[in-house]
Amino acid sequence: MRIFRCSHAIYCALLLACASASFSAQHGGKVASRPLDPAAAPNVPVLDEAKALQLSQSVLNRPVGDFTLLDRSEKPVRLADYRGKPLLVSFIYTGCFEVCPTTTRNLQKAVTQTVAVIGTDRFNVVSIGFNQPFDSPAAMKAFAKQNGIVFPNWEFLSPAPAIVDDLTKSFGFSYAPTPAGFDHIVQVTLVDANGVIYRQIYGEALIVEQLVKPLKELVTGAPVSQTDAIADLLDRVRILCSVYDPKTGQYRVSYGIVFEIAGFLTFLIFIVWYLAKELRLRNRKNPGV
Repeated sequence: MRIFRCSHAIYCALLLACASASFSAQHGGKVASRPLDPAAAPNVPVLDEAKALQLSQSVLNRPVGDFTLLDRSEKPVRLADYRGKPLLVSFIYTGCFEVCPTTTRNLQKAVTQTVAVIGTDRFNVVSIGFNQPFDSPAAMKAFAKQNGIVFPNWEFLSPAPAIVDDLTKSFGFSYAPTPAGFDHIVQVTLVDANGVIYRQIYGEALIVEQLVKPLKELVTGAPVSQTDAIADLLDRVRILCSVYDPKTGQYRVSYGIVFEIAGFLTFLIFIVWYLAKELRLRNRKNPGV
């Protein structure tokens, strides 16, 4: 698995027009990382996937606690500091040699495409090391460098050992220690700008559709800023009206949707002009009314 009143109405109509051309990505695959084959090691603890998924889904629409962690420079960072923009959260452990690096690199590819559509200033990403005290700021820094993560909106964080359990539960993240590492659910948690968990995305093979669609929903659905409202509106419309091109594997602006919007706006302007004209004629015929 694996903006004025009239402008607001136009904006809503644009959203509806673009939404009609959007698509739903289908994905599949395993949802848990298994460093050991349960059949070959029957006495080793195994993560119950059904319970892990149930816990993961149970935290949807719940606010994330205000935890304080350390960044790669050992500076304290509060999760609340990320509010105001959507946030993608992944849990990793730096001693992992297969799934965590693979998941991180796939997330990197998806984030690269998402940045091309939305920009780095619209959302943030954090990877959290849950294997403490081993996933220290230095270890997280090395892991980020090894995997070539250089995005300005992507940080790697280390929690204190005492808060790991509460932190992971807050995100619905499950894991079980084994002699070969950790058996854990493979998920990326999408948190909205208010710090509320919006969606869980599962599997190692993260693809751009899985990130862009929900991020577009959050970015375009947020209140329009009071400053430079027109520019913000146009940017949101551009974001929402970008569509995935399976031939190139990238997102692009759909000019078909642009023509549909232009036609809709022309029709809307005509209706407003016609109603205003009829109202003026009525007032002239019945000045006392």
